[in-house]
Amino acid sequence: MPRGDKSTYTEKQKRQAEHIEESERERGASEGTAERIAWATVNKQDGGGKRSGSARKAAKKAPAKKAAAKKAATKKAATKKSATKKSATKKSATKKSPSKKAAASTAAKKTAAKKAPATKATASSRSAAAKKAAATRARKTAARKTAAKKAARTRSKD
Repeated sequence: MPRGDKSTYTEKQKRQAEHIEESERERGASEGTAERIAWATVNKQDGGGKRSGSARKAAKKAPAKKAAAKKAATKKAATKKSATKKSATKKSATKKSPSKKAAASTAAKKTAAKKAPATKATASSRSAAAKKAAATRARKTAARKTAAKKAARTRSKD
């Protein structure tokens, strides 16, 4: 697909761009500038071309820039947190006796139980996409915790 190709845009998006372009021309902008502003506005509103149905999945590969930036920032923060947790886990695994480990896991479960009701209350006000994303994050977190526990067990056996 060559640069500037508008085939992935819906008819509605094309009409919007045309209307914006006309408005910019009336305000005195050159034709090129008006077109550039029109398509930039449509892209900012919708995040790029949107084809309906299965074509949309193939056409829309990358999310909007804001979403990508937000995702990268979240990933960075998660990486920092997991790095500190890993180092803390390694230190604590070598220092703690089995009874202290049990006490620590009980304390962790209690704090997790305290946090759970708060997220349940806010879940009703979220959009479906936000709920889905939260569920995915929760599953991934649970999978990481399970893997970490399994790894700790195998290390302690060796």
